[in-house]
Order: sequence, then C-alpha cells, then structure tokens
Amino acid sequence: MKRCVWAETDNQLMQHYHDQEWGTPCHDDRKLFELLSLEIMQAGLSWQTILNKRAAFKDALADFDVNQLQHFEPQLPTLLTNAGIVRNRRKLLAIIHNAQVVAQLQAGGNSLTAYLWAFVNGAAIVHHYQAHDQIPSSDALAQKISRQLKQAGFQFTGPVVVYSWLQAAGLINDHELGCFRRAALLKKAQVAHGREA
Repeated sequence: MKRCVWAETDNQLMQHYHDQEWGTPCHDDRKLFELLSLEIMQAGLSWQTILNKRAAFKDALADFDVNQLQHFEPQLPTLLTNAGIVRNRRKLLAIIHNAQVVAQLQAGGNSLTAYLWAFVNGAAIVHHYQAHDQIPSSDALAQKISRQLKQAGFQFTGPVVVYSWLQAAGLINDHELGCFRRAALLKKAQVAHGREA
C-alpha cells in the first residue's frame, strides 16, 4: 500500500492521520477549527511534533470547542506551564482569538464549514502531483482566503498556514498520484456526486 512520501514512516500517528484524515473533506466546524489550530501550532515545527502532542492539545484546549475556548484568555498563564503542548504565547492567543471569531460567525447564523467551503464552491480541488516536492507551500487560493480571514478578524492565518489547512481539511486533494488515499477519495467523491445527480 503506497502512501504519500511524508507518511512513509514508522510513526503510527502519522500513518493514521494520512490514511484517515488528511485530504478527507471535513464539514464539521469543531474539527475544522481543530485542524486550523493545529496548523497554526505547526508553523516552524514538524507535523510529527504536533501529532505527538495532539491529545494534550485537545485536553488543554477544551477539545477545540470554540464556545469554551473563546473565554480561555485568563487561562493563558496555566497553558504556558503545560509541558504537553507547544507553549507559544502568540500562537495560543491567536487560537483563543480565532475561537472568538468563529463563535461570532456561528452566533450570526453562519458556520465555519459554509464559510470555508464557499471558497471552492463546495467541491474539493484535485491536484495532480507525482512527487511531494512538486506540491507548493501556498497558492493563489490560499492567498485569497488568507486575506479574507484576516479581514474577518482571524489571526496567524497566513497563506502557508491556510494552504496546509485546505490540504488537511480536504478542500484540496494533494495526495500524490500513486497514493492509495488519492484514488479512494476520488472514488468517494464520484459516488457522492452520483447520488446528488
């Protein structure tokens, strides 16, 4: 079973994340917010480091529930002593602030899911990369979304973070051409499209 080159590792968390999550279309607000927050935390670090700390993040950050997390600023000193997570003040503050933005979005009758998927008209963009080193760290879409997110009040959402988020949440399918997940996701999308038609 061939995976994307970055997932060819002995780390079970990396393999599971690649096989079950990465590139799979996500339409759940809590999960989308979790993926964005993890991408923010990953900036400048390895993804494996973040996955290894994911359970600790979920425990420390109210399972990324924006209704709770938006009120977490008084807990920042405690978070900064938590050795299980990445203790970066700017990133933690950005995640708390972003939770406030998402909570306001939801209070206004919108959802993070609808907001984000509107940028791709509800359908994942499928790229055709043979090798991992062909995949960009950003593109015009990520730059556009980054600008819109900043206008909406989001923090720490530059184009590189946004592009990684789009990959993770399945708005962009960047699985390499030979990867088994690419074919599985394409087949699943075709079946879903057939049901809609």
